[in-house]
Amino acid sequence: MGRLSRKASNMALQAGIVGLPNVGKSTLFNAVSNSAKAQASNYRFCTIEPNVGLVDVPDERLQQLAKLVNPQRIVPTQLEIVDIAGLVKGASKGEGLGNKFLGNIREVDAIIHVIRCFEDENVLREEGKINPVGDKEIIETELQLKDLESVEKKWQRLEKMARVGTDTKAKAEFDILGRCKTHLEQGKNIHTLGLTKEEKPAIADLFLLTDKPVLYVANVDEASMHTGNEYSKALAAAAAAEGAEMIVMCNNIEAQIADMEQEEDRKMFMEEYGMKEPALHRLIQSAYQLLNLETYFTAGEQEVRAWTIKKGWKAPQAASVIHTDFEKGFIKAEVIAFDDFIKYGSEAACRENGKLRIEGKEYIVKDGAVMHFRFNV
Repeated sequence: MGRLSRKASNMALQAGIVGLPNVGKSTLFNAVSNSAKAQASNYRFCTIEPNVGLVDVPDERLQQLAKLVNPQRIVPTQLEIVDIAGLVKGASKGEGLGNKFLGNIREVDAIIHVIRCFEDENVLREEGKINPVGDKEIIETELQLKDLESVEKKWQRLEKMARVGTDTKAKAEFDILGRCKTHLEQGKNIHTLGLTKEEKPAIADLFLLTDKPVLYVANVDEASMHTGNEYSKALAAAAAAEGAEMIVMCNNIEAQIADMEQEEDRKMFMEEYGMKEPALHRLIQSAYQLLNLETYFTAGEQEVRAWTIKKGWKAPQAASVIHTDFEKGFIKAEVIAFDDFIKYGSEAACRENGKLRIEGKEYIVKDGAVMHFRFNV
């Protein structure tokens, strides 16, 4: 590792929790909050501003490295979770402070959509009978209507230039926007349109709501937390149809686990319910993957630490999350595959067995790599 005081750059990628009122959305956010406080050693949480929190990403690999290195501290990587107030039908037209909430969704990078999949006459529901697929469509329709408004404005601006035909870029963007417009009018989300990497810039400035990746959470009752129920199965089919992932969890149970201060109490409680780990762990890991993120590690006597990068980043970009000067003065990276580090037990042993590689600026970092950077300031 280059010796330099750390000025870590913040990835600041956010997953926003959305849903209709009274679906268990805030219960989920509060569970994340309380769980982090309860497990201060490896699952921290701190409030950045109201309803925005940083939560540690559970990663067993970090603990495995720490057992071998025995560092002074262990630092997990983190994810920002945003609790967005409940949307209602008509939000795209400003109903229920809709513009504010849609604006909050616009700022996040991925959506965690919580949907009610349980019966409880004590929990108010204005939408009538339990209907998870219908609830999914209510939220998506509002997002699609807002996106349609944005797409149509730009489409109309470009229409004249495109028809004249002298501006090829405007013509190309006009055509792409036309496809987006048709797709939205058909009640489909932009992320299912299949725009290519080259086509994406045409809509980049619009920050479209339905272009964001989505993870569905089926909030079920206790009896259905392991098996799911008719509601969650219907939602799973709808999610699969658009190539999205769905997690079944009981938010109330998660909140109870998170509220326990003692690790022993949490273990006993989870054993009673036949749980190996809180479903929250799966949720956070899935959200991390949804954001197209990966992790690399640094391992030394002072600390073993996980760092967040985007998939496909090259070594200098990966170095920048430790310190911007690491990227500017990048010389090389010393890389050990995670499995090799675990097998041989130390950096020195990996070096002796030819498992430490020297990589240059074009090296694409692999998930789980243990890395040291050499640089000139």
